[in-house]
Amino acid sequence: MAIGVFDSGVGGLTVHRRLVDRFPSADFVYLADQANAPYGGRGGEEIVDLTRAGCERLFEAGANLVVLACNTASAIALRRLQQTWLPDYQARLGRRVNILGIIVPTIEAATGRPWEHLINASDDKIQALEILGVFCTAATAMSRVFEIEIEKRREDLAAFSEPCPGLAGLIELGAPAEELRVVVADHVDALRRRIGRHPDKALLGCTHYEIISGLFEEALPAGTPLIHQPTATADALDRYFKRHPEYDVGSSGKRRFLTTGQPGRQSDLVSQFWGGPVTFEAA
Repeated sequence: MAIGVFDSGVGGLTVHRRLVDRFPSADFVYLADQANAPYGGRGGEEIVDLTRAGCERLFEAGANLVVLACNTASAIALRRLQQTWLPDYQARLGRRVNILGIIVPTIEAATGRPWEHLINASDDKIQALEILGVFCTAATAMSRVFEIEIEKRREDLAAFSEPCPGLAGLIELGAPAEELRVVVADHVDALRRRIGRHPDKALLGCTHYEIISGLFEEALPAGTPLIHQPTATADALDRYFKRHPEYDVGSSGKRRFLTTGQPGRQSDLVSQFWGGPVTFEAA
């Protein structure tokens, strides 16, 4: 058995890297749906269908738990799959499997509150409002998942999403740093103009963006805290396994990398982030 990690492309490797660091003896299978990447500009039903196909492929490869290391898939498809597809599929498969996303751990990290914590309506005047800037795909921005869920948990924290169409695709293609730097700076400035000031802290709401987190740090005012989804996800999965010791995640430290796209070695940008060459096999 193994832990499956799914993304539309190579961005999910940012989460995968932290999970490997946290669970070094576990077996992992990573699937990049590069034939259909990026997901950010696709319609909701299409995202659900593609995510379901990816999860099914990972379960077939031996995963009994799949982490959707993709904000778009987590925001659009996760709940639908958990509620309407997974129960019947699990019965047909004959073993216990589950799908988890990265939105819940991220919101817990952003708010400093457990997911179960919901505020009661209050008439108390808020003395200061903290602004969280969320840089994400168009689909994630349209879902308003961060704005909605954070508002339920913190009265003094407001999220503003800045869609960055095309950025994940550029990262996936290994675009040069100078080209990416201009795009990132434009989006940081667009958010500043829209809300009237820079955010107090920022969230990279697409796992591809974590690969170039340094460029966001350059574009934001010095010292702006960044919420890192890979670390938040690793922390949450650690807690999950403590609550569910019945999951067998293997113990041989095996790593497999699958792609629906062109198999072979990934870009130098990905290799630099991962810490060595990453070679994918055909899914």
